[in-house]
Amino acid sequence: MITERLSPDALKDLALTALETLKAQDVTVLDVRNKASFADYMIVASGTSDRHLKAMADQVHIDAKKAGSPPLSTEGQDSRNWILVDLGDVIVHLMKPETRALYELEKLWSIGPNRSHEST
Repeated sequence: MITERLSPDALKDLALTALETLKAQDVTVLDVRNKASFADYMIVASGTSDRHLKAMADQVHIDAKKAGSPPLSTEGQDSRNWILVDLGDVIVHLMKPETRALYELEKLWSIGPNRSHEST
């Protein structure tokens, strides 16, 4: 049986709910539809420890799989600083605060004509 993947907005909401459930910190949604061809949204969130990052990544994975849209890949499970969950139209970046400050993804993706992003 083939199930239809969730829409980008539904995937975004699913990921945000999973992150909220596990108390993600400083969650930001970046709308990259006019800047990238590989995704519609990026979600950047901080975690308090490597275990917290892994738990959040696992929850996003479980919830997406249950909804019929399992992640295409998960990277960095062993890095302890940054885990990326690729949901296709939504990319979830889970980082320790110091790693997030170093790479400044929000600043990087705010460059250009469409600077809109929302914090939750």
